[in-house]
Amino acid sequence: MALMPVAEALRQVLAEAAPLPTETVALTEALGRVLAADMTATRTQPPADVSAMDGYAVRAADVADAAAVLTVIGEVAAGHPFEGEVSTGHAARIFTGGVMPRGADTVVVQELAKRDGDKVTFSKPTTKGRNVRLKGIDFSEGQVLLHQGHRLRDRDLMLAAAMNYPSLPVHRRPRIAIIGTGDELVMPGSTPGPGEIVYSNGYALTALAYAEGAQSRDFGIVRDRMEDIVAALREARAWGADVLITTGGASVGEHDLVQRALKAEGLDLSFWRVALRPGKPMMHGRLGGLQVLGLPGNPVSSYVCAFLFLAPLIRRLTGRSAIAHEPERAFLGRDLPENDERADYMRAVLTKGPDGPIATPVPSQDSSLMAPLAAADCLVIREPYAPFAPAGSPCVILKLGL
Repeated sequence: MALMPVAEALRQVLAEAAPLPTETVALTEALGRVLAADMTATRTQPPADVSAMDGYAVRAADVADAAAVLTVIGEVAAGHPFEGEVSTGHAARIFTGGVMPRGADTVVVQELAKRDGDKVTFSKPTTKGRNVRLKGIDFSEGQVLLHQGHRLRDRDLMLAAAMNYPSLPVHRRPRIAIIGTGDELVMPGSTPGPGEIVYSNGYALTALAYAEGAQSRDFGIVRDRMEDIVAALREARAWGADVLITTGGASVGEHDLVQRALKAEGLDLSFWRVALRPGKPMMHGRLGGLQVLGLPGNPVSSYVCAFLFLAPLIRRLTGRSAIAHEPERAFLGRDLPENDERADYMRAVLTKGPDGPIATPVPSQDSSLMAPLAAADCLVIREPYAPFAPAGSPCVILKLGL
């Protein structure tokens, strides 16, 4: 099977993916979820003209001149409107958020007022409409303020609450099952024996899935035996996974059994091997309605493939309107040689330059090196057969997450 271009591989991963069904969740559970419908304001905010300051509600004409003296006829607090009317020569003591009484059209701040019994003197004139928040200045009933496909942030939840929604319709979170394969793997905290390494891929994949809005379950380490791999696959399907991620064992060596196990379970393989560095032996297919991504075992390859393919897949399944990573422009921090037939996604560190960000690829791009990956801020994209690029030349980057 020929190497598949990255763009075509992503198209196939997303081809049959659709937003998952809708559920309604409380605002306290909605952070990071994706709206399944446009949300329309059910009320106007503020619902009436209100004071923006503590002071006195007056008629602007009465305070057009300095040293005006008015009679205080009442008090207005937030939630306690004044039933009377402010007429010529009158004022009402008002506090922030209080509804403007009839007749008043401005608020003189208390710092400009001197009270003596029911008389108040103002030291400076105040213009009409000053310190007043007009009805609907924030939003109006019937206005669409939150849109379908938008991933909810903390401030969106504030707005939804003000729109009078205690809960919101969102798409169900995708369930991501993660299986790490390899006789050489041991769990963190263990003492590795000869030839053994500490399992790390699952932790990055779990975190990436969580950051993108999915829930995930790491099914742990599975040994390189057909029966063990098949058992883990069946357990993941029984859990109700929407996406199955395997790491390692996707190549064609004698101990690379993942593809064989998947095919034995009925995998419909869409591609295997991508024109990508790192991540060439990535695999994709479907087990019925279950999406399968077979990632390489090398940790950097595993992560880069998840970043490029799993993240957009989760975004599609959660119903987000923006699916793809947004490419950005930068300048190279060092010379890069010409590229071969595979697209290269080089780990790089960003610094500020006089004309924009500078992306400097780390010295070693080996797909097993996790420290340089952790230090990287972005991936520099080198297209297949890209020519030599000197330091300072423009480049395209994808910024990595937090």
